Amino acid sequence: MSRISLGTAARIALVAPAVIVANPAQAGMGDLLVAPTRVVLNGSRGTEVILNNIGDGVATYRISAELRRMTPDGKLVDVELPNDKEKAAQGMVLYAPRKVTLPPNQPQAIRLSARAPEGLPDGEYRVHMLFRAIPAPQPAAAPLKKAEGVSFQLRPIYGVTIPVIVRLGNLEAKAALSNVHKVSEDGKPAIAVDISRTGSRSTFGEVRVLKAGVEKPIAMVSGVAVYTEIGQRTLKLPVDPTLTAYATGQVTVQYVEPTDTGPVTLAETSAVLN
Repeated sequence: MSRISLGTAARIALVAPAVIVANPAQAGMGDLLVAPTRVVLNGSRGTEVILNNIGDGVATYRISAELRRMTPDGKLVDVELPNDKEKAAQGMVLYAPRKVTLPPNQPQAIRLSARAPEGLPDGEYRVHMLFRAIPAPQPAAAPLKKAEGVSFQLRPIYGVTIPVIVRLGNLEAKAALSNVHKVSEDGKPAIAVDISRTGSRSTFGEVRVLKAGVEKPIAMVSGVAVYTEIGQRTLKLPVDPTLTAYATGQVTVQYVEPTDTGPVTLAETSAVLN
């Protein structure tokens, strides 16, 4: 049985950095840049996630490992009652520090590694690292005159999550595309497609809709994952506003996954859009 072993380098899947922008009225919380936005660990050497405060003031962030599950529409929801696999995932991912205070334009590395307990079955395990802004203390406001009852002051807390995936063993996955059709999303044309996944690991990549004779995709969404807790999800791809006229007739839909050796087409299908 293959295990995470010392000396095996961690593989990091890099995608575009994620940015959380603070409300201008909360400038003291700062803006946070996180890169990469997805980490895949195939070994115990570990890796780093870089945080960078791109705001104008000092900001403090708390880091935690949260559990999320994917629903068939692709949303991630909090896990209230974790199963054994989710408990194992939360226990094996190690990270430090767990709280950072960053001056403007100051990067900070968060160290990540995974330690699988003896006897853990092969498979894919996942947590979501949450980087949450801690609001700066505010001076006490003067009491309101003639106030009645209880009053509240709501202060938004900003954060971003990234998946951290640990893979044990030789895992494989297959994908298929079906049920391609046109829909309306927020009053704008879009193309819906069902993505099916089988196997022992999740899939991740870019879904693109191609039209013969058109140089670029008429619709495309990057960073599309189908996690192991579901076998199928529905995706809606907004049509490029400049290419709406081509969103009819024969099209080709592809699901392409980035790998160390280059992009690999996981699934492809043809459909006719009415």
